[in-house]
Amino acid sequence: MMRKIALVALIASLFAACAPYNPSIMFKTKKDFEYDEIAADTVGEWKIAPNDIISFRLFTNNGFRLIDVTNENMQMMQQLNVGINYLVEYDGIVNLPIIGRVKIAGKTLREAELYLEELYEEVYIDPFIMLNVTNRRVTIFPGNDGSGLVVTLTNNNVTLLEALALAGGLREDGRAKRIKLIRGDLADPKVHLIDLSRIEGIKDGNIILQAGDIIYVEPVGATVRQVARELAPILGLVTSLITLYVVLDRLE
Repeated sequence: MMRKIALVALIASLFAACAPYNPSIMFKTKKDFEYDEIAADTVGEWKIAPNDIISFRLFTNNGFRLIDVTNENMQMMQQLNVGINYLVEYDGIVNLPIIGRVKIAGKTLREAELYLEELYEEVYIDPFIMLNVTNRRVTIFPGNDGSGLVVTLTNNNVTLLEALALAGGLREDGRAKRIKLIRGDLADPKVHLIDLSRIEGIKDGNIILQAGDIIYVEPVGATVRQVARELAPILGLVTSLITLYVVLDRLE
């Protein structure tokens, strides 16, 4: 009876040891998954998007402060000269002083500045506007060691290649051939597959990142060291069971 129990345990352990190693891979896609094409306009200049926080500065007379006799207007102009933060709402609209709600999502910073200057011309003489985005961040998973980084983009036009460099580059076990760029509404995101293993892929690596983008470098899978580490306890158990089986067999 003891020999049978040991034999069953040995067989079960061998099956466990032979089971395929399944590394923890995020954002898996099916083999027939259709990735979104990288549009030409996404490689160009960065554009304002919903949930961006805009630093808004307004000057008049092509850069000089407007001198007004009322204290209330003077206080407002001083605030606008220093800069005030405004949220671009989910529909791409921002609520700005005096002119109210205007849609600026989808415009570059320069396009938005020119557009707002036209609107403020109805109120001020030669308005001059400066915009900046203060909360642009992207999430980067550069390899298979489980680490992720949230990188704040201080410049307006940061490319995928630059963001990977800010994250320290690809990990040793990262696949340069399979880099997924996930963007947009996470309920129905756009997923782009980028190949940086060849020099021809550098044009896709030049894509301008948007706030909230996720960059995921697919890992190569289990390395020899990882497999050995996972199987070490099982191999130890198998060795013990084999020893027990031999001892019991000799006792009979």
